[in-house]
Amino acid sequence: MSRREEILARVKTVEALPSAIQQAIDLLADADADMGELARIIEYDPGLTANVLRLVNSSYFGGLRTITSLREAVVRLGAGQVFQLLIACGVIPCMRAEIKGYGLPRGMLLEHSVVTAVAARTVARELGLTAPDHTFTAALLSNIGKIVLGTFLEVDAAPILDIATRRGLTFEEAEEAVLGVSHDEVGAALLEHWHLPESIVYVVRWRLKPEQAPCRDLALDLVHMGSALAMMTGLGVGLDGLNYRPSPEAARRLGLDTASLEAALASVIASLDEVRALFT
Repeated sequence: MSRREEILARVKTVEALPSAIQQAIDLLADADADMGELARIIEYDPGLTANVLRLVNSSYFGGLRTITSLREAVVRLGAGQVFQLLIACGVIPCMRAEIKGYGLPRGMLLEHSVVTAVAARTVARELGLTAPDHTFTAALLSNIGKIVLGTFLEVDAAPILDIATRRGLTFEEAEEAVLGVSHDEVGAALLEHWHLPESIVYVVRWRLKPEQAPCRDLALDLVHMGSALAMMTGLGVGLDGLNYRPSPEAARRLGLDTASLEAALASVIASLDEVRALFT
């Protein structure tokens, strides 16, 4: 078995999302999902219920008045936004851990992922675009492959970084040279294993090289540029932080120029304290 095959096989041994979240995701796969049944599934997990109510009442998610009932939250938000909150609640605990292989202290991967998610939505707003519903979730999950490689497989990123520097490669190209697979592909494989929607898996798989994706995808381009903005803030950047290259093609497709990029970056920085408090 090659190193690549070994890594992708190990993905299937990673612990699944909490039971209530997985059940809710499976239910939401049905376009005609019963919102009452969704509320009942979530209510079986008191911690999950508390976290969903905390997020739904935050100003970031549009809370204008206090919601005390999970059923009211589900009805008010609708399936799409409930899905985002459930994924956030499910992945945030594992993103808080130290990712040794990538030089990410405790909490830094979470911070970078949250900044990427905020930045992706901010880019859309600055450009007058309507971000697809799954944009925030896909951005939040965009670096989840680092958890598999850096924690479960204890990959040492130093040799990867060395090759990237010596050969002038991007970090994901160096990962492929050393491991036979990059963390974006590993992340997509994990999300497939968790039965997340294909639209999210697609963004995570091609986030680092949107110009090579089989089809143009607005959420993909937004998450790619959101990731670039997150790198510019310097928050949650590990050993690999300087070895990424924003795609000129993604910027062109979005119509993102220097002025709109600077405006988006300023807006992201202005909202960081609120978002950091919400998720950490």
